[in-house]
Amino acid sequence: MAKPLSSALRARAEPIWRAQHEHPFVRGIGDGTLDLEKFKHWVRQDYLFLIEYCRLFGLAAARAPDLETLARFADLLAATARTEMDLHRAYAREFGISDAELEREPMAPTTRAYTDFLLRVAAIGDFAELAAALLPCMWGFSEIGQALKTRGLPLEPRYAKWIEMYAAPEFATLSGWCRDLVDRLGEGASDDLRRRMEDAFVTSSRYEYLFWDMAWRQETWPV
Repeated sequence: MAKPLSSALRARAEPIWRAQHEHPFVRGIGDGTLDLEKFKHWVRQDYLFLIEYCRLFGLAAARAPDLETLARFADLLAATARTEMDLHRAYAREFGISDAELEREPMAPTTRAYTDFLLRVAAIGDFAELAAALLPCMWGFSEIGQALKTRGLPLEPRYAKWIEMYAAPEFATLSGWCRDLVDRLGEGASDDLRRRMEDAFVTSSRYEYLFWDMAWRQETWPV
């Protein structure tokens, strides 16, 4: 029996995903030693990322091949734009970041590049490429959250809360749904389409790594 496409994609991107788990930003969340200013930079940039991720869900709903998938992406858009954004603002306030500061934050180069890539795939790629491109974010955070939780929560309560959020069963269920979607879209796909899905998945995986690195370096535009 052939391996599900999502498993093949994960194996293809293994070195990238391993680098994410080993990144000092991720390790610093896990052991509670991460410099707070670096994490604040991540919080501000992730807020901007989530806004664009909402647009991605909107495009996914519009291009969905069936009503069930359309409805699921519409639900994700509503949940992200309303509930998750509200939670993100509340979480930011725990770090002394006001709503106004979140709104004023300019996109870092990596945040801009990653979101522009996702929206480009959503706009002109096949729907299967879109699904493959958005999977690394959902799946990667779930995997990292669960891995960090198994090592024990840090003493820093705000980092512990972050780990608990992404290690939650609900988040794992969401990433599992997205993996199943990619697997279904991969069944019977041409070799060319499967190659493009792999390219989208690997590129998003690389941007996921770069997003951690962006926060670690507190990246801003050089000029």
